[in-house]
Amino acid sequence: MACSKGLNQRLKEDRISQLPESLICQILSHLPSKETVKTSVLSTRWRSLWLCVPSFDLACWQLPKINDFKSFGDKFFDSNRVSCIHEVKLFIGDTGLRKGVDDVPSYLMPWFDAAINRKIQHLDAWFPPCSFKMPLRLYTCETLVSLKLFHVTLDGVEFVSLPCLKTLHLKYMWYRKEANFERLVTCCPVLEELKISGCVNDNAKVFRVLSRSLKKLRIKTDKNDQGFGSGFVIDAPRLCFLRINDKLSESFIITDVDPNAKVDISLSFGLSVIDEASVLSRRSTIRSFLHGISKVRDMTLCRDTFKFICQYSKIELLPQFGYISSLRVTFRVSDVKWLPTFLGRFSNLKSLILVWNTNSKKMYSKELHQFIYSAVQECLLSSLEFVDIKTGISGHAAELQLVMFLLMNSTILKKLTVRLNYYCTDEKHIIKTLLELPRRSTKCKVVIY
Repeated sequence: MACSKGLNQRLKEDRISQLPESLICQILSHLPSKETVKTSVLSTRWRSLWLCVPSFDLACWQLPKINDFKSFGDKFFDSNRVSCIHEVKLFIGDTGLRKGVDDVPSYLMPWFDAAINRKIQHLDAWFPPCSFKMPLRLYTCETLVSLKLFHVTLDGVEFVSLPCLKTLHLKYMWYRKEANFERLVTCCPVLEELKISGCVNDNAKVFRVLSRSLKKLRIKTDKNDQGFGSGFVIDAPRLCFLRINDKLSESFIITDVDPNAKVDISLSFGLSVIDEASVLSRRSTIRSFLHGISKVRDMTLCRDTFKFICQYSKIELLPQFGYISSLRVTFRVSDVKWLPTFLGRFSNLKSLILVWNTNSKKMYSKELHQFIYSAVQECLLSSLEFVDIKTGISGHAAELQLVMFLLMNSTILKKLTVRLNYYCTDEKHIIKTLLELPRRSTKCKVVIY
């Protein structure tokens, strides 16, 4: 009974309140700010603790009345408080705050000034399409490690110095001049991750990504973007990951990346129709791009990118991709006939992943039969070890010939993986046929899902 009484007493103790204030604030920083404020009713000691929490997030939909929104922010960003701010997430959207957005500078500027004074490290600021200018002090903040901006203009930013910034995300920005963008990137000496999504732009033509420290770069545009007309130049010798999803840029020049880089390319050079004539009009830019990515180690290509490479191969010989060891290709069935020519340029390929569409059974069989099954490619004979066919097969003769081509032309193949179509009606027969296909490598295993 004594033990039970002692346990009950300990359970009733407020042991959290006995922790140091700094530790309590650190714990509260893992909660949304709106939830953190609720702890102020626990006791007198907790009444103002939320104001010392090193992180703050505020979204317009949480406090739809503009006066409540302002009041909440003003209390947290009190200029008399000296505690450091680690992270701020601010969402100023259209809902409920459209009227308040017009006077953004009058109530947001003191917030940003206070955050900079209190040595902010991470800032995530989302605004409605209003071309809002951030305070110039932000671009010389010595403590910023991560900066994510949405619908912000860089017009008028003449000097940038962000010595600690490692992560930069820019979404639907106004740049006015390409020099503004270039200055922002080059004046971040330790920048490691850059993400560019969309653009609303007046005069900028070529965006230059020049960085000695950049390791990850993601670029995404869509047909509704107004700003990307000409293209990109990438010079980043330490870049080890590049993802491009760009339907607008007419040119893409890669002058320097890390030799072990991984690239994921969805690019059509602004072409709405990908045929020999249109590719011919981009001949020099495509040649430059292909040479730029020819020395990476890992490559993923979407079906449009594969198609323009195929069309380009009809005009000029493809460069050698002798450094690439891992390749993933998505293609239309109508383009499968180009696969041998394409693979022939990969002399050190070890891993190959294939994905294709299956829209029409009639066309599917017809197009696959155009594949040159007798072609023996050097890359398959000398280096290919793993093949993974991601598209589910149904047992068509053309599918089996494609599998047989890979098995027969790969002397050191260790594993070939195939998947059966979900609607396959004769699984046992297809499995038996696949396992009985001849293979050049005696050590090759065929794995069927």
